[in-house]
Parts: sequence; C-alpha cells; structure tokens
Amino acid sequence: MHGCTNSSPTLNSPCRDAIFHAKPQPPERANKIVLWKVPKEKKMPGRDRASDSPTPASRQVPANYGPLRGSNSNARITGPCGDTMEIWLTVRDGVVERATFTTDGCFHSMRCGSTAAAMAQGVAPEQAEAITPEDVLQQAGSIPSDSEHCALLAVLTLRKAIQQYHETQPADPPAAAPAPQSTNIQPIAFREPPKPTQQSSRQSPQRQAETPEEPSPQTGIRHKIVVLSGKGGVGKSTVATNLALTLAMEGLSVGLLDVDIHGPSIPTMLGLQKERVMQHGNKLVPVDLGALKVMSIGFLLGHPDDPIIWRGPVKMGIIQQFLEDVEWGELDFLIVDCPPGTGDEPLSICQLLDHPDGAIIVTTPQGVAESDVRKSVNFCFKLNLPVLGVVENMSGFICPQCGSEIDIFPTGAGGRIAHDFEVPLLGSIPVEPLVGVSGDEGTPFVRRFPNSRTAKAFAQIAEPILRRATPAPPVSMEG
Repeated sequence: MHGCTNSSPTLNSPCRDAIFHAKPQPPERANKIVLWKVPKEKKMPGRDRASDSPTPASRQVPANYGPLRGSNSNARITGPCGDTMEIWLTVRDGVVERATFTTDGCFHSMRCGSTAAAMAQGVAPEQAEAITPEDVLQQAGSIPSDSEHCALLAVLTLRKAIQQYHETQPADPPAAAPAPQSTNIQPIAFREPPKPTQQSSRQSPQRQAETPEEPSPQTGIRHKIVVLSGKGGVGKSTVATNLALTLAMEGLSVGLLDVDIHGPSIPTMLGLQKERVMQHGNKLVPVDLGALKVMSIGFLLGHPDDPIIWRGPVKMGIIQQFLEDVEWGELDFLIVDCPPGTGDEPLSICQLLDHPDGAIIVTTPQGVAESDVRKSVNFCFKLNLPVLGVVENMSGFICPQCGSEIDIFPTGAGGRIAHDFEVPLLGSIPVEPLVGVSGDEGTPFVRRFPNSRTAKAFAQIAEPILRRATPAPPVSMEG
C-alpha cells in the first residue's frame, strides 16, 4: 500500500483509521482531515435498513459529506442500482484542495463516496483520476461483496467531476505533474437500463422501426450476431472467437464483444490478458487487432483473478455501456459472446441491440446439452430474435496420430434441434486437441491451423454469414 503523500492517491493505515474512527475535531483544527462526524440532530441520508447498519459507525455522517461552496467542478451519476452520488471538487494550483460528496444510497454507498473524496483530496487531478474501485474498497474495508458496485459508482463520479474540471480549463493550462496511465474503467456515466418489452410470438417478423431523436451509437455496425447456448461448457466462446476471426480473415471489419460478465474468456483466447481499455473523449476504445476490435469486462479488472459480484441491473448497465459508449466505428459485423442460459446478460443484449441479424445457437452432441439448448431456441422465439442456425461443437474426435474421426459422444443433437425447430444446421465442429491448446496459449485456432478440419468447419459455418455482407449480384434483364 502506498503512503499518504501528495504523489499518491492512496491512504496509509493511520489515514484509514482517521476515516472511520476519528472523533469530532474543534474548529481550530478543521483544516486537518476529519472524515466522519456525529450529527447532533440530523438523520443520516439514505435508506434506513438494518442491513445497511452493520456497525454503530453507520449512524455517523462523514465530515466530507455535503455540497462544497466555491467548488469549481462537480458531477452527479445515478447507478443502475438506483443510488445517486454527487462529488464536488475545489482545484487550485494543480491540486485538489477539497473534495466532498453526497449520496441518497445506503451506508456502503456513503462509505465509498467518502473514501473516494478523501483519497482525491491533496493530490493532482490526474492522480485522483487514477484511483480505482479496488483502491476505494481496500481503503474503505468491510464492504460486502454485493455492495462493491458502490465503489465503482464513487470512482466513476469522481472521474466525471475531474473530467468536468478539465473541460472548463483554458486550452493550454499550466503544466502539471504527469499522470500515471489509468488502465481501469473510464469516466462513462451509468444510465438507467431500458424497460423490457413484452413479446410472445414464436415467429421472427421484422422489428418495428424506431425514430430516435439522435443517431444510435450502433448506426455504424451493419450486422449484429449473438452467440448463445442454454448450456455451459459447449464452446460458445470458442465458436464466437473463431467465427469472428474467420470473418476478419475474409477482409471484413469485425467487432467481438464479450458480455460474459462473471467468466470472460475472450481475452485469454486472444492472448490479451494484459491489455487495458483506453479512452478517447467520452468513448472507450476497444482493443484493436487490425480487422478485429475486441471489448470485454476482462479488460477492466484490476487483476485477472478478481471476481465480478454484481446483480442484474448493474450487469445490464455495463452491457448498455459496451454498446453505446464504446468507439466501435464502422463494422461489418459485431459478434457477441454471451454466457450460458437465458438470464440477465442474454436478455439484456438481445433487448439493447438495434435490429440484430439473429442468434447462432451452440450445442454439443449429448442429450444433456440438447435439453438445455432447446430452451435457448425458444428464448429467441419469445424475443422475436431470428435464429440463424445451430452449431454442433465437439462433434467427433480427430485422432492426432492417424487423423481419423471417432464419435466419443452420442451424436445428432444439433441436427435434431435444427429439424424440430425448422432452423438451419450451420455445421459441426470436431474435437481437436490443438483447439484447446490454442485457446490456452492465446493463439486463435483458425489462424494457427487454417488448413485443419476444424478451420474448414468454421469456414463452412461462416459462409451464410458472409452472404449477409455481400450484396446479391444484379439480376440480368436480358432474355
């Protein structure tokens, strides 16, 4: 842990103790850091719930709570959980002189807001902007896992306030200390998730056109395809990654969006574990691999082993930001890799995509997978999302010695699903040991072994997808 100096945005143990255990200070010592004070006749803002009052400290109000007179920057964000946080800053001579906050949220929201404001005070704006949710959680201490999103809300509000300060400064402000490169979530404000629509038709008619007041952020994305499965472990990420690369190798511009919030594997499969998201203006910039652009929650984690412990509304909020606040640019295809099941993430992405082309359903040959995957097909029908076809993964084992194909699993699940629901069977992908090796090493299989049976299977699957990007030849009018 860094020391509490003007060159670091973190607090040492004495300062941390001061945050949560300091006694009220007399007026003559008000210039020192005092972060919590006991109100005389004032009830703490926020929800009065027993679960929000784990200790007597929850009945205290932070000393840095409330609007800041004479501030030259402030920002307010309402998170997907419904909590609103606002932060005020007074910046003078390149240093955050004072920082205060307010929130209508729970005790943990107040604790995180107070900690973020305290960490920003006394350092350069660029250093305050480098504060991460992990820093806030570490300094605040004892934040339950289901309330860790409060730290994210506090950091995003702080960064938005700093951004607002920079926007109001002259074009050539006095030089300040260089800022450390921030590799975490950028200051993009949360928005309220849209309300789900009720749709029950089994058919897939053209969705009703909308007339938004301003162009949709997805306008530059010509085709949008979601990769789904009701069963985990069937190879959705493998299919999504290699399909995206197959399209990119055909000269198309492709985006790959990983919305598996709790288990993002796309960064590992592409060897991008150390990559971090950068910012351009108010937009997040995806990791650029030339013809392929990639975005994943994995790029926003402080450490690859950090878990994401979020509830549904928070997950929907971040998925919405991945669609609207990422600088995708002009894309021929956006391939979306979803987690298994028919829960929050698949539902959110299907509702938030503007006019998606449809879904590719992934299964394995076993009957235990088939029963769950059928639910995904019905899920698409209920949302009026076209099913582009079914992919049967792990369909036969390719012996690395003799090259023969052996059916080590029961066969035919993909074909039965396609037949029963009257959708195309796009193809069957065999089991090749090097597929797993390539994914672990971060070298996509279709690029590493373009002449293998598996690569040819992906090329076959991509053929009907490619036809969507290729205009039909003109019909000859000659007799």
